Amino acid sequence: MSSLSGINILHQGAEEERSETARMSSFVGAIAIGDLVKTTLGPKGMDKILVSMQEHGKIEVTNDGATILRSVGVDNPAAKVLVDISKVQDAEVGDGTTSVAVLASELLREAEKLIAQKIHPQTIIYGWRKANKAAASALEGFAKDNSSNPNQFREDLMNIARTTLSSKILVQHREHFAELAVNAVLRLKGSGNLDAIQIIKKLGGSLDDSFLDEGFLLDKKVGNNQPKRIENATILIANTAMDADKIKVFGSRVRVDSVAKVAELELAEKEKMKDKVNLILNHGITCFINRQLIYNYPEQLFADAGVMAIEHADFEGVERLALVTGGEIVSTFHNPELVKLGKCKLIEEVIIGEDKLIHFSGVDMGEACSVVLRGATQQILEEAERSLHDALCVLQQTVKETRIVYGGGCSEMLMANAVNKLAQETPGKEAMAVESFAAALRQLPTIIADNAGYDSSELISQLRAAHTTGQSTAGLDMNKGLIGDMAELGITESFKVKYRVLTAAAEAAEMILRVDDIIKAPPRPRRQDHGH
Repeated sequence: MSSLSGINILHQGAEEERSETARMSSFVGAIAIGDLVKTTLGPKGMDKILVSMQEHGKIEVTNDGATILRSVGVDNPAAKVLVDISKVQDAEVGDGTTSVAVLASELLREAEKLIAQKIHPQTIIYGWRKANKAAASALEGFAKDNSSNPNQFREDLMNIARTTLSSKILVQHREHFAELAVNAVLRLKGSGNLDAIQIIKKLGGSLDDSFLDEGFLLDKKVGNNQPKRIENATILIANTAMDADKIKVFGSRVRVDSVAKVAELELAEKEKMKDKVNLILNHGITCFINRQLIYNYPEQLFADAGVMAIEHADFEGVERLALVTGGEIVSTFHNPELVKLGKCKLIEEVIIGEDKLIHFSGVDMGEACSVVLRGATQQILEEAERSLHDALCVLQQTVKETRIVYGGGCSEMLMANAVNKLAQETPGKEAMAVESFAAALRQLPTIIADNAGYDSSELISQLRAAHTTGQSTAGLDMNKGLIGDMAELGITESFKVKYRVLTAAAEAAEMILRVDDIIKAPPRPRRQDHGH
């Protein structure tokens, strides 16, 4: 900017970064995000501690890419794009959140080198698009589908669960939790409604003590003097106020001329409450579950009628309970014939650890189940829940889209080789872009090997050679630090997850690469108001 540098087009205080600098800042931001999460990749990945500034230094210990990126306050626009793709990956397929951010940042790292060689971004994007197609078709050609054979398919699911859990805190109890997750998802019978699987966290015990319980657990206690166990229960699930201790006539003042009149008012109140309880009992139920509080008087009325009343069931609990028992949440009680009641074979109190819970077994929706997680600290429990959630999501995706691919860097290497082959056939500068795509893909197994402390360059060149000579199931065996056969080791991943990682990362990287100008609007000046 020569003699025009004194002229300001933008508002005062606005910043503009032009081509080179803008690109520089995008690349730097994205690569920094990649470097932040790449150490969590793979079975030997490390965890991060996140300390929250708001909630009195509440800490989270996690390995989950989406959780880490969600919690990191990011100011760089390109970095925000990567945070977003990992969030979407988490919402859509539940796993691969770290891989997608790392792959996008590696693509940009490669792009940075090419731009330094004066290759235009559009040329790179063309090359990448071709490469992306080649990689995707190689991955599809490599995917296997065993859904026709139930035993083999269950084994696939077990392997996928093991692979997903192997990079998480649950790795020591991998078998136990893989079994748990597969059983829970297979119970869903393809309905894919993960809400029917409830995860309850109870401190104490060790992770090994976690178990899967068929049926539904509600983290509440039964009211006083009420039956603790009901067989063949009919359940009314409600969201209504059961506290008539206060007169709810808004804006009114009640004047009485004697104490006796107060007693009359109270009596009227009690009568109203009694009417309401009778309306509820007219539904012919044996269990009443309310989202709000139930006060002493109505509780006593329910006890007299031999009905179990559960108060203040947490919101998610009520929603889920309605789903699972096949009932509806009700708030008016005048038309009992229109209300769908929940059914369940047995309701009883059980004790887990130090706490009492209410257990509903034999519920209408046969696929419902609860996973009770035990662990030494709150952080461990939360991380265990996140890991299990990842596994459940991936399994549920696999039940819908049954194809599988092999993990351990095997799929990435396969795609990279297909892309390399394409590069040799591509004329002109685009070939360099295509090659850079392959190099970025190869970075994923490299990082996995690095995180385990092995010699990555040695291993990756061996792996590349193995794939070139046609051993398409070769991958990294992270226990021995050698090249192994992924099909034998059972290191399996969901095709859908891998495919999403590839496409999402390529899209995000392309979007960031297209940027050549970053404009930040000026902060709004504060108004000097008087008298406010």
